Amino acid sequence: MQRNPTQKIKMAKVLGRLSLASCLLALALVTCPVRADLSDEQENEQHPRMSASRDYVELDEELNTRFWYNKAQSILADKLTIHKKLNENRAKNIILFLGDGMSVHTIAATRAFMGDSNMQVFFEKFPYVGLSKTYAVDERTPDSASTATAYLSGVKANYGTIGVNAQVKRGDCLAATDSSTHTESIAQWAQEAGKWAGVVTTARVTHASPAGTYAHVADRAWEHDGKITSDGCSAELNTDIARQLVEWPVGRDLRVVLGGGRAYFRDKSMRDEEGFAGKRKDGRDLIKDWQQDKAEQGAEAKYVWSRSGLKDVDLTKTDYLLGLFDVSHCPYHADRTRLNSEYVEPSLSEMTEAAIKVLSRNEQGYFLFVEGGRIDMAHHNTKARKALEETEEFARAVELARDLTSDEDTLIVVTSDHSHTMTINGYPYRRQNILSLAPNLALDEIPFTILSYANGPGYVNTYDDQGRMDLSNVNTADADFQFQATVPLKSETHGGEDVGVFASGPHEHFFSGNYEQSTIPALMAYAANIGPFAQDKLKN
Repeated sequence: MQRNPTQKIKMAKVLGRLSLASCLLALALVTCPVRADLSDEQENEQHPRMSASRDYVELDEELNTRFWYNKAQSILADKLTIHKKLNENRAKNIILFLGDGMSVHTIAATRAFMGDSNMQVFFEKFPYVGLSKTYAVDERTPDSASTATAYLSGVKANYGTIGVNAQVKRGDCLAATDSSTHTESIAQWAQEAGKWAGVVTTARVTHASPAGTYAHVADRAWEHDGKITSDGCSAELNTDIARQLVEWPVGRDLRVVLGGGRAYFRDKSMRDEEGFAGKRKDGRDLIKDWQQDKAEQGAEAKYVWSRSGLKDVDLTKTDYLLGLFDVSHCPYHADRTRLNSEYVEPSLSEMTEAAIKVLSRNEQGYFLFVEGGRIDMAHHNTKARKALEETEEFARAVELARDLTSDEDTLIVVTSDHSHTMTINGYPYRRQNILSLAPNLALDEIPFTILSYANGPGYVNTYDDQGRMDLSNVNTADADFQFQATVPLKSETHGGEDVGVFASGPHEHFFSGNYEQSTIPALMAYAANIGPFAQDKLKN
């Protein structure tokens, strides 16, 4: 395509900081068609010959052809063993692990963060892997509310809505009050089949992902009554998410609820165990209401708000367990150590272990939803180190769950709701710190971070009045460093690409291939023979 002189001048201005030779080359490419055979200079630009890393130490075995053959042979042997006899047992238990915002890039970067790209995050060892399509009905790039409706109830919905079909638009004051728009979650299917159900999250228990197990609202922000009225809707017609957890059938019958969000259960005039005020405006203490309800049932119920309180609970005798460990979201996992708060609040792994021990008391089995909610929040802040730390702890929780259960009767599915815009770029050396600067310089002769975002608050470490910032003397491995971002935004956005699905246990082979995110609960329900996708119902 030919460009006019004005376009060429504009292009030259854009390239003003480049060398003369680079500008001439770029302008030639604008005017002339690209040839299939690249020049040596172009080839080197696309695939640069990097100098050897002084920090790189070769692994002797990787120098030999036989090592790679043996590695492939081992993987092949595992696959042949798996395929000889498919695990078609009925799933007594189902555990769905959700890494909020855990893109494929996040998993790959976590491998490097753990030490080397040849490592595996635990759930990558699961025998079957697939990809799910995450779009919402009305948006190509989804949020955690619409996706929760999809992977928990099997119905795709509109952006920002939870537990309702696409007839409900976000913020509609009346549409979600019609129960015919409500979807049924796999937690409900499990309860109706006599199984117990539970929720574990590092976010608020009323946040979008966990709310997908029990709530039905037109807006994910309606976590307490004050948010409904501030949006101009009636808190009488619309029941907020916290109330639905305590009062409505599915939430009320959850046997385990562990996470953050104490403030959303108490009135603003009340103080919690650590002295923080609540957010509600209806004068209620829903935690007391929960305790009263369980007492009237004659059930052994425990409410805890600290790590020590959780450790003191006799899980073998507990019928219901409610743990609200923070006024809002739980802290980032590694911040618990950095801020000396690991003694105050439990880790995701500890909450997962407690949940499994309580739910395992039911001989008919259980459904457990576990969310690593703060992977997403770290990405929104372009704090990549925290996102990788959260993913590493999330993987530990999955490993613990697999160790506590049997793949003969417990199906574990690990997935994400959506991706983020973080990418791994440049040409970093093998085993180079993934949080450091790429070894190759940009055309402006300034380095750039290996991990970067398409947009977000990390732009403050990308540009200054003189152009791109030089981070040569900046500690990019600091936990609060905001990684470079191209487009300046207060909060980095989600991504719209597919996310991984990893499965281990009964009917694990169902989870390979590429499919709608809304298929996930159908596959789990079939494996457990519950809900509308139970094997006997499909036969009829």
